[in-house]
Amino acid sequence: MEIIRQPNAMTSWSDEMRDAGRSICLVSTMGFFHEGHLALMRKGSEIADEVVVSLFVNPMQFGPQEDLSSYPRVFEKDAAMAREVGVAVMFAPAPEDVYAPGFQSRVEVDGLTEQLCGRSRPGHFRGVTTVVAKLFNMVKPHFAVFGEKDFQQLAVLRRMTVDLNFDLQIIGHPIVREQDGLAMSSRNSYLDEEERRQALSLHQALLLARQRVEGGERDAVRLQEELGGFFKKFDRAEVDYVAVVDSENLNAATVINEKSLLALAVKIGKTRLIDNTLLMG
Repeated sequence: MEIIRQPNAMTSWSDEMRDAGRSICLVSTMGFFHEGHLALMRKGSEIADEVVVSLFVNPMQFGPQEDLSSYPRVFEKDAAMAREVGVAVMFAPAPEDVYAPGFQSRVEVDGLTEQLCGRSRPGHFRGVTTVVAKLFNMVKPHFAVFGEKDFQQLAVLRRMTVDLNFDLQIIGHPIVREQDGLAMSSRNSYLDEEERRQALSLHQALLLARQRVEGGERDAVRLQEELGGFFKKFDRAEVDYVAVVDSENLNAATVINEKSLLALAVKIGKTRLIDNTLLMG
C-alpha cells in the first residue's frame, strides 16, 4: 500500500490509474478504523480496481465545542488495517495542504442540511461537503462508498454529486453493528462501561419502533413521543432528536409508510451517537 500526503501527488497517481484503464473507489474517513470502515473498503474492492482511503480529520466539520482536538488518531494502526484489506493508497494530507492559506471557498447544500443533525450542528454539513468535493477533485474516483449510519450525510453527498455534475457514483453501505446491536462508530471508544451499556438504548429504540409499526402503528408523531419516553429510562441519555422522516427528502413525516426512516441522535454522557432504520420492509 502506498501512502500519499500531497494532493498533487494523489491526483497524479489517479491520472496514471485512469490512463491505464483502472477504476478507482474512494473511501473517505477520519481514521480510527473499525470493522465498519473495513466493510466500506472491502465494498470498494468489489466495485473498483483500486481503492483509495482518505484519512483526514476535517477541522471544518467540527463545531467550537466538539471533539476535534480529542478525536482519536492512530495512523500506524489504521495504515496496517487498510493494508490488510488490500487498499492501494492511503491518502493522508495535512490540514494546511487541504485548506491552503487564504482559503475562502465553501460548498453548501441547502434543504437537506436544515434538519436532523444540521439543526443541532450548524456548519457541520458545509464542512463535510466542502472537504468531500475537494477529495473528489484530488482523487478523481469513479465510485465513492459511504456508510448508511450517517444517513443524512449520504443524502447530502448524493445531492451534491448530482448538482455539481461530479462524474462518479455514490454507493451506500448498510450499517455495521457490534454483536449486541450497537452501530459501530469511532466515538464508541469514548464510552465508559455504564455508558456503553446505555448506548444500546439507540438500537433498542429502533427495534421497538419497528415492532410498533409491524403491529400497525402509522402515526409518526405518536411513535416519536413513545420513543422520547423510552429514552427517559436511561439516566445518561440526552435526546438530541427522535425523528421520523421521508427517506428521500428528509422532510418530517406524519404518516408512516414504506419510505419512512426513523433517525436518532442521542448523547450518552458526553458522546453523541446516531443511528437509523427504515420502519417498513
